[in-house]
Amino acid sequence: MPATTLDPYMKRDHVAGHTDVERGEKERLIGQVMADSRFGDYLYGCYECGICVAACPSARFYDFSPRRIAQAAARRDIDLMFQQMQEDIWECSQCFSCLRCPRGNNPGGVITIMREVAVKEGLHSAKEALAGYSRIIYKIMSTGTQVSPDMLQPDAFPDWGPEVKDVSENLDLWRRMLPPETMHTTTTGWQVADRTLVELYVIWLETGALDMIAQVDQGIHMILEEIMEEKLEEEGIEI
Repeated sequence: MPATTLDPYMKRDHVAGHTDVERGEKERLIGQVMADSRFGDYLYGCYECGICVAACPSARFYDFSPRRIAQAAARRDIDLMFQQMQEDIWECSQCFSCLRCPRGNNPGGVITIMREVAVKEGLHSAKEALAGYSRIIYKIMSTGTQVSPDMLQPDAFPDWGPEVKDVSENLDLWRRMLPPETMHTTTTGWQVADRTLVELYVIWLETGALDMIAQVDQGIHMILEEIMEEKLEEEGIEI
């Protein structure tokens, strides 16, 4: 689709402002961001000095700018902030190099709030960005460990770069050349006590993390409930 000149701030002119979403819905979501108790400590106003952009690793590889995040939030630009929740915030590496801001702004912190709102509200951008990580959630609750080499598939972790495809296609060869101490895979892992898994599950439940998981991936949420039901009964815990 040919580009237009609707708004120079928008990254994708043909969907500038996401006009398919009602204004009231945008205001509701951005209102949650601004109502967060951390928001006032993360944003004081932008000098437009560009130091945050110069220090930002993501700005080197993506059409991403922490300054653009700070400026949109400072202006309370509802349309642009909503578009950023659908696009820009998932390009941030959350390294917080932007804290070098001489004004004391924290664009990475603002992005953290925006991501949390996107996840809690089940925005499409959140589901798309976190799709690969549902495998990690399942792995943690089923074996107590996190990422294993055979989980690194290009479709699940495209943001990890072209090396993921190389790892996926040549993993067996690499293991023969450099034998690991364990054949750690998605079906094996270190021995973790059921009590530890139950404690982790209860923490996720009480803090609302499981509700966020349900918004991103209802299927993995149901699987976790099934996996943990028997373990909870054995520990005498009623949910």
